[in-house]
Amino acid sequence: MKSLGRRESVSGVAVIGGGPAGLMAAATLRQAGRAVQLFDALPTPGRKFLRAGVGGLNLTHSEPLESFLARYGAARPHLEPILRAWGPAEVRAWAQQLGFETFVGTSGRVFPSGMKASPLLRTWLKQLQETGVRFQGGWRWCGLEKSPSATDSDLLLRFDTPAGEQTLHTEAVILALGGGSWPRLGSTGRWVGILESLGIPIAPLKASNCGFDVTWSEIFKTKFDGAPLKTITATLHGHTTQGEFIITREGVEGSLIYALSAPLREEIESHGQAILLLDLAPDWSATRLTERLSRPRGSRSTSSHLEKATGLKGVKAGLLWEFLPRETFDQPEKLAAAIKALPLPLIRPRPLAEAISSAGGVRFEALTESLMLKTLPGVFCAGEMLDWEAPTGGYLLTACLSTGKWAAHGADAWLRG
Repeated sequence: MKSLGRRESVSGVAVIGGGPAGLMAAATLRQAGRAVQLFDALPTPGRKFLRAGVGGLNLTHSEPLESFLARYGAARPHLEPILRAWGPAEVRAWAQQLGFETFVGTSGRVFPSGMKASPLLRTWLKQLQETGVRFQGGWRWCGLEKSPSATDSDLLLRFDTPAGEQTLHTEAVILALGGGSWPRLGSTGRWVGILESLGIPIAPLKASNCGFDVTWSEIFKTKFDGAPLKTITATLHGHTTQGEFIITREGVEGSLIYALSAPLREEIESHGQAILLLDLAPDWSATRLTERLSRPRGSRSTSSHLEKATGLKGVKAGLLWEFLPRETFDQPEKLAAAIKALPLPLIRPRPLAEAISSAGGVRFEALTESLMLKTLPGVFCAGEMLDWEAPTGGYLLTACLSTGKWAAHGADAWLRG
């Protein structure tokens, strides 16, 4: 066992985790006049925040609040008061306060001017440093316990650091350690074992907003790896979503698939696979397709006739050849029905490390309304390490920022007694 090494005290609140939730918690605590020290396992904070901004930093969404809240599914009752107190409108105001105007894209998603994450993060970190937040990089949290000494602050934190194991006493701590996706950017999920050893109930971390595996033939995956499927609708248990996705050698990924990741994952867990019905020609009726496919083929090949009659070619036609018996192509009515509802069997989610976000985490029943652990007074949790999930579109970042602020208010109130 490592030596405990040097001991220090944190006057005020320790924030562990330098993602959006932790940074927002630190900012809020400083606004309340609390001394704050923020610890992160990586040398610099905000690594996953920067990754989320590749292709454009999606801050939040502009849809009506009721629709926005519905995106959180089973976790809505727990997150609703938090998001009503500080939600999409407040995210936009916060960005403006940092000097970044926001705009609404064609999909309703909200972006900062310039679209990029790095300028906003740099400005935010500079502001935090100027207001007195102390940053400590390269410190990986490895344990927590109540202080054995009545003369010390209540909480004892342990860290692995470049100088060996260090321990710190603090009055309160906010854990904002992320989920389990993109571990190389800091969200390793190692905290799960630490909290479980302390008796905290944790819902298992699972991949969310992720791709899924499909058992393609070698010919199909070699020919169509990376091919986009556009103008597609997908149906799962009567719920239809429109969008696009990409074929990969392993299966499928992309916005349409991510939007359905939770029910797809649950279906696979229950039945061993999920059948997603694809409409490859959503602007065409089955009747029109049947009529066009019934026209004489002449000397054209089956593939040429399919393209001439329906416009389907490339990867869409490839999907039909991948899953349909050869004789179906000579039966216009059956082929039309398959074009409108082609079964795509998904066998498993991609690994958690590849996912955009994770489901699972600290169960809400273990927390007070202020996000403090019931069995560990003074310890608060925020961000993706809580047991919730949401689709991409600004919902993830908004809830991380919002729960960080909420937990900070809770810590401040608890310290005031």
